[in-house]
Amino acid sequence: MPPPERPEMPEGAERPPVWPAWFAWVGFLTAMFGVLILVGTAAAIVGADGESAGFVVIATLAQGIVFLGTAVWFASRVARPRAWHFGLNRAPFWPSLGWAALGVFSFFVVSAIYAGIVQPDADQDVVESLGGDQGTFGLVIAGLMVIAVAPVVEEFFFRGFFYRALRSRYSILLAALMNGLLFGIIHFNFEGADGLLILPPLALLGFIFCLVYEKTGSLFPVIGMHAFNNSLAFAVQADDGWMVAVIVGPLVLVACALVPRLGLPAR
Repeated sequence: MPPPERPEMPEGAERPPVWPAWFAWVGFLTAMFGVLILVGTAAAIVGADGESAGFVVIATLAQGIVFLGTAVWFASRVARPRAWHFGLNRAPFWPSLGWAALGVFSFFVVSAIYAGIVQPDADQDVVESLGGDQGTFGLVIAGLMVIAVAPVVEEFFFRGFFYRALRSRYSILLAALMNGLLFGIIHFNFEGADGLLILPPLALLGFIFCLVYEKTGSLFPVIGMHAFNNSLAFAVQADDGWMVAVIVGPLVLVACALVPRLGLPAR
């Protein structure tokens, strides 16, 4: 028997474009190569040693632009990119809030159990590398990078583009697992055996982000989850970091609730 015909879409509705699964991996490698070339060239021109907080901030912003541009460029090979293709669309508020809360709660519970059993002993140096320990101005800039910029850029690329491309071929769990592992690896910057113990919670976080994105169909709940988690981490890791986290974190959460209702299409 021939396969059944695909159900008709409502009048005026569009199907999202299908990005090949290989877009995910090639896009990631392309972005990484572009970042190395761009940041390496800039470092050679200005004579930066890569340890200056100002240079790290600029390099991080450049990295975000490269990753966003790479995702949009690959998507344009299939169809004209639109915001909703990457999950930047409106979704029902209360169900989305519920899935996001469940995801955050599940991550904290599993992470607490894991930490109690394994007791990992490793510290991240992201805040210090961004200048978070160099006065009030450095603390604010580091907070904006960690709590606002990173969640938006990373969710756009890793969930909005990378995960969506994987889903054209793989099941939800397999695509989320691959996405989570890569997400954990790129955030892994520790040394020694103790550092490896931090990798599973990072991978779990990326995995849960994928599941919430799948259930809500929107990036905004996931961006909010990411910003909430980073706010807590920043408050703990940076001296006086809570002063920035309690301001920037809620602002990002409010934006995630309001921006989707400012003319963006529904799921």
